[in-house]
This record gives sequence, structure tokens and C-alpha cells, in this order.
Amino acid sequence: MASHASLIEKFKPYIAMVCLQFGYAGMNIITKVSLNRGMSHYVLVVYRHAFATISIAPFALLLERKVRPKMTFMIFMQIFVLGLLGPVIDQNFYYMGLKYTSPTFSCAMSNILPAMTFVMALLCRMEKVNMKKVMCQAKVVGTVVTVAGAMVMTLYKGPIVEMVWSRHAHTHNEPVPASAGSAEKDWLKGSIFLIIATLAWAGLFILQAITLRKYTAQLSLTALICFLGTLQSIAVTFVMEHSPSVWTIGWDMNLLAAAYAGIVSSSIAYYVQGLVMKKRGPVFVTAFSPLMMIIVAIMGSFVLAEKIYLGGSARQEKANEIPEPIKGGENGQTILDDIEANKIELQKVLANKKAIVPTGNAITVSVESPPEKMMPIKAKEAPRA
Repeated sequence: MASHASLIEKFKPYIAMVCLQFGYAGMNIITKVSLNRGMSHYVLVVYRHAFATISIAPFALLLERKVRPKMTFMIFMQIFVLGLLGPVIDQNFYYMGLKYTSPTFSCAMSNILPAMTFVMALLCRMEKVNMKKVMCQAKVVGTVVTVAGAMVMTLYKGPIVEMVWSRHAHTHNEPVPASAGSAEKDWLKGSIFLIIATLAWAGLFILQAITLRKYTAQLSLTALICFLGTLQSIAVTFVMEHSPSVWTIGWDMNLLAAAYAGIVSSSIAYYVQGLVMKKRGPVFVTAFSPLMMIIVAIMGSFVLAEKIYLGGSARQEKANEIPEPIKGGENGQTILDDIEANKIELQKVLANKKAIVPTGNAITVSVESPPEKMMPIKAKEAPRA
């Protein structure tokens, strides 16, 4: 029995982090639906951390009232910066990137999180590199591979990976992008936002690990991060959103997105990450983030009928399927419409003004000049006898 208990204790951090990736994956899908329906991501961040504060603050007040360390100015400033890095910078930029791209691509870009965290941990002397050890070699190679993979996801789009359940879903009701150029700009913009968000997220892990050394009350720390993040997000929203209507929320997907993200992806996630970080460090916590991409890719193809590409996510697919000559025309009319109109006008001209002149063994058809948009038809010369 003792051996079984020790084995379970050993695998607890792994189980906790795997479960957390499922929670993050669900947040990505639900949030994408909410953003597609027009909810402001600034308001979503506010409501998310308000839910997180309400859900975890009672536990922090009751369970840690005797073990809560004394609050100092330095610890308060660290918690203030944690609220800025996580709720404000990370999540706002992540939601902007998610809005311009897709859940699968956003999670794929998050795969650089372990690499960023590892580099920051090295700079803060929380990790040591000894290239003679296999573990250190694996970390360095993993850092290079994850960064290279993120670059490939951004710059290269491979063939579609067809799923059995989504094979017929992609052929119906797919919106056509306004133009290939604007979609490419949105995708690049979204990628930049996701990189900034991931950088802030990595900074959150490093600073949280440093703060936990002195402020050991994990529940209280999580509640304070969420509370300060809520206040900071409200200030940012007042600056960025000027319409009072953006704050309106009902019993719909927007409420579900805010509640789910707040309770699961903020309060529970911050708490679990802190517990695991105490035992295994920030690099171990971030090493599980690639698992989220796999979960989101499968869930996204189910829920959103999202296309999965080998090497990149869905972008420009409809625009690229449309042949170039028929994409546009004058005054918003496609060239196909012009061709159809010319065909009708040509039939009228041939019916009203056709003249048949016999010349030897051949027939010459003479037609007056067609309308402006029609191509002139040259009359064939009769062969000489």
C-alpha cells in the first residue's frame, strides 16, 4: 500500500497538468464562439477575473486565515505585476490573436511557451544548463524545436488533414474572405499578438514562482492576482471601449465563456500551477502546453468544423479556391456577370442584324460593331476560287 501511495504522489503533478490542458482547451473553443458573436475581449477579461475572484476568495479567507504571510510593499508590487502580466497583457493579446486566427493555431503558437519560460528561467538563474547531462540537452533541443515549429505554423500551410467527422462539414456555409491580402494581414497581426501574449504568460510563471518563495499562501495569492487583474482590466476597458452597451451580458454564450474561463482557466489554473510549481518548477508546468493544441484541434474540428492543416491552420482556403480571373470586376460586379451579359447581348445582335451573304462555296456573316464591353468578332474571308 505504501508503494502505491508513493506512486500516486509521484504522478500527481503529471495528472494535474494534463487535466489543466483539457480545461484550457475548452476555454479556447467556448471563447472563440463568444468572440465570433461580437463580445468585446476587454469586457470578457473583466468578467472572467471577476468570476475567478468570487469563486476562490471565500476559500482563501477561510482556509488560509492562520497561515497567510504578512503583506509587504515588495510582495504587493509583485502581485500587482502578476495581475498586469496575466489578466491584462496575456489574456487581452491572446484573445485578439484568437479573434484574428483560430483556436488550433492559437494553441500551436502557445507551444513556444516552454521555450520562452526556459530562457527566462536561465536569465533568472532558476535553471542551470550543463550540456553534459542528457536532461539539459533535451531542454535545449526542445527549445529550438518549439520555436522552429511556431515559425513553421506561422509561415507555412500544408495540406488539409481530413477528419472523418468533419469531412462533409467544410463544404457548406464557409464564409469567403474579403480579399487574400487583408486576410494575410489579419493572420500576421494575430500571430504577433499571440507571441506577445505567450511572452507575458512565460513572465507570469517566472514571477509567480519567485513570489511563492515568500508569499506561500497559494489560494490567497491566486485571489489577489485575480482581484487586482479585475481592477486593472476595468481601467483598460474604460480606455478602449467607450460604448456602455459592451458591458451588457445575458444568459448566453458570453456568460458561459466568462464563467468558464474565470473559474476553470483562472482561479483553478493559477492555484494548480502554483502547487505544481512549488514541487517541479515553472519549466515543468509549461512543458505540457503542446498537449492543449492536440485537444483543441480535435475539439475544434468537432465544434467549429475547423480545418486542420499539416504545418499550418486554416487561412485563405476559400480565397485560394476561387480562380483568379473571376474574383473581381468593375463596381463590385464580377467578370462572370460581364461574360453572361455579353452573351445575352450577342444573341440579340445576331438575331436582329444578321446578314447571310453567299459567296462561292462559303458563307460570310457580317455583323455591326458590338457594344463596348463585347469583344469584336472578325468576319472570315471567303476562300478564293
